[in-house]
Amino acid sequence: MQTIREVMTSDVQTISPKETVQRAAQMMDDLNVGAIPVCDGERLVGMITDRDITVRSVAAGQSPDQCFVGDVMSTDVRTCYSNQDVGEVLDKMGDVQIRRVPVIDEQSKQLVGIVSLGDIATKSHGSADQALDEISSPSEPDRTETRH
Repeated sequence: MQTIREVMTSDVQTISPKETVQRAAQMMDDLNVGAIPVCDGERLVGMITDRDITVRSVAAGQSPDQCFVGDVMSTDVRTCYSNQDVGEVLDKMGDVQIRRVPVIDEQSKQLVGIVSLGDIATKSHGSADQALDEISSPSEPDRTETRH
């Protein structure tokens, strides 16, 4: 059994919910990532993605230097434990169509890493093909009117 600890990225940068959306975008650019875990002190409270910034902030006409990470971050964050089996986490990623999962230490409950589909595909002994198929299956667009 291969564990998440063996394939995850452990050097994870985080951002505070009190930082601006502009700072989050700058960090994403500097780190060449599309998502950053949001921590209040040592506690994981959410994730902010490039999509969160675009859909919840820019599309709403908010100024990136006046809007805060805590206002646009995703709070329903799926996590996994560092000692979990890679296959189990892959199944979870496929079921909920996500490409990256924050990794929590089971004892301390603190963020210890992040695992992406790319990490699993390149470092795992198994196959990420099924999860990729499930994650990449198209969803229906939300066509509700949101303009005022």
